[in-house]
Amino acid sequence: MTTESTPVSSNFLRAIIEDDLASGKHETIVTRFPPEPNGYLHIGHAKSICLNFGLAKQFGGRCHLRFDDTNPAKEELEYIESIKENVRWLGFEWGDHLYYASDNFEQLYQWAEYLIQQGKAYVEELSVDEIRQYRGTLTDPGKESPFRNRPVEENLDLFRRMRAGEFPDGAKVLRARIDMAAPNMNLRDPVLYRILHTPHPHVGDAWRIYPMYDFAHGQSDAIEGITHSICTLEFEDHKPLYEWFLDNLPVPGHPRQYEFARLNLTYAVMSKRKLHELVHQGIVNGWDDPRMPTLSGIRRRGYTPEAVRAFCERIGVGRGDSWIDLSVLEECVREDLNERAPRALAVLRPLKVVIDNYPVDQAEEFEASNHPQQPEMGSRMITFSRELYIEQDDFAENPPKGFFRMTPGSEVRLRYAYIVRCTGVVKDEYGSVIEVHCEYDPASRGGSAADGRKIKGTIHWVSAAHACDAEIRLFDRLFTDPNPDRGGADYKQFLNPDSVEILTTAKLEASLALADAETRFQFERQGYFRPDTQDSLPGRPVFNRIVTLKDAWNKK
Repeated sequence: MTTESTPVSSNFLRAIIEDDLASGKHETIVTRFPPEPNGYLHIGHAKSICLNFGLAKQFGGRCHLRFDDTNPAKEELEYIESIKENVRWLGFEWGDHLYYASDNFEQLYQWAEYLIQQGKAYVEELSVDEIRQYRGTLTDPGKESPFRNRPVEENLDLFRRMRAGEFPDGAKVLRARIDMAAPNMNLRDPVLYRILHTPHPHVGDAWRIYPMYDFAHGQSDAIEGITHSICTLEFEDHKPLYEWFLDNLPVPGHPRQYEFARLNLTYAVMSKRKLHELVHQGIVNGWDDPRMPTLSGIRRRGYTPEAVRAFCERIGVGRGDSWIDLSVLEECVREDLNERAPRALAVLRPLKVVIDNYPVDQAEEFEASNHPQQPEMGSRMITFSRELYIEQDDFAENPPKGFFRMTPGSEVRLRYAYIVRCTGVVKDEYGSVIEVHCEYDPASRGGSAADGRKIKGTIHWVSAAHACDAEIRLFDRLFTDPNPDRGGADYKQFLNPDSVEILTTAKLEASLALADAETRFQFERQGYFRPDTQDSLPGRPVFNRIVTLKDAWNKK
């Protein structure tokens, strides 16, 4: 979404629109985002959403949301509602311009009859396999169907009986009569209608035949007055068919189709079929699983719409296929959250610390900044007591070189509080450290030594008596390979067995017990987190890691 704070880069589509407006070809521009409601939107759709709505906003035009709902066998109301929700989440509104291709079914049917009357469409009785065989190959022309030269009246009668529901699914189709020797396979008498006795999620039981996507799409553009029909490069080969329909039908306008490169993101699959498999085979926990590249998934994980829009602007719009590394998206998320996320203390893998010389019944509060670079975000009070939790990794009994955290006999600074010295440990029967004992320097309140001695290490902590119990979900890439379905490989062989780690004993500062689900936090030294929107409970939150503080994946 183009805003004053979002820089607008140049691209070939903006240049085309500028020329069209300057030449007077169009007084205003009308774009559309036309999803098929047969699954949830993914990050690739975000690029198209931002492009279509963003161009309309930049040039004072409008963008329609249209559902190209021509296949009720795969479409559901759930998908329609999720698409609307996620377009709004990205920050875009369509106002009064919500459309469905199914609203045009009667007009499309009349245009199909028009093609029959013009001798440009016929009812086909070959099977699906026979149609495929008759179409030929990329090097060999197709051959004409024995039903291609039916009389017009016979075609009209059969087509009307198809509409009336007289024939079973698959018995007949309506095909355009174009050119069986055309170099472009899409022009070799494409199918326009098929019989499908399936209720439609938007128009119910009104129809027994449904138009194909290619027949409905361009005509819906024309009905809505679309000026720039922007789609991804896989539709480039369909463009001659798009134009043929517009040229051979009495449509109210003639939109132009423009293609741009789709978003290919590493460590993800973008195919709706594969995403369906991940969901319905139980490999992930639904369309909104935070490991999924769906907008519902990254939204639940904690990505912000601002970060996604900035990502779409950063990667640009071009004509050449390219791969965008997932780290680019993650960096956009980090940049956004670094500015907006309040800081908090959280111990994910707790190790108990007892400060032996601190009074048993005493507790005191320290003021902690909510954001070190943004004082306007204020501060909060955190409670300190004799028994604390620190991260297991912040203690080493036999430290490696350069380890400046807690070790026996050394001093370390507890963030916001005191300097402490480790004096001993308690181990279990297996020799593992389960408790660390320390003494604190009462004169070091706030973390500075009164005598000026230098303390190299600073670690975070939470008070054992005041901590909030939480579950933490650490998400990683869903796949171990940057292109899991390359070369037709079985993408599931590259599933990452460590794509999620669940920590059930985490201890958080008390202020996070009732954290708002829409607030993202930086857990200091840990990463960015948000409460899970489904599983968090008051007093027992579940936090999802949105992204690490730094990109560690490429260093593995």
